[in-house]
Amino acid sequence: MRLTEISYGEAQPVESYGPGFFRIGGRVLHGPTIITPWDAGPWGGLEDAAALEGLADKVDVIFLGMGRDIAPAPPALRATLEGLGLGVEVMSSPAACRTYNVLLSEGRRVALALLPV
Repeated sequence: MRLTEISYGEAQPVESYGPGFFRIGGRVLHGPTIITPWDAGPWGGLEDAAALEGLADKVDVIFLGMGRDIAPAPPALRATLEGLGLGVEVMSSPAACRTYNVLLSEGRRVALALLPV
């Protein structure tokens, strides 16, 4: 079996996460977080659709990590993002981090909006 090291280019993958934090690009961010290939920073949570609306021309899919367990996205948030042409995939935050990293390594236009575990 041949193993290949994953390359993210200039993009920033999720390096780790734990209770209340995410590590991206060597930085630790606490609380709800937005992660894109070019930046990572705090997010206002599920009521902060405006912070995600600006991604409409830059990404195709937003992975919405709902914390430790999967839960439905608020209908208004989903409707707003889908109305902008964004795909919205809802999952637990750990699954969202893993999925984001895989698609990021493939060069896909993806973003993460995460609630902490």
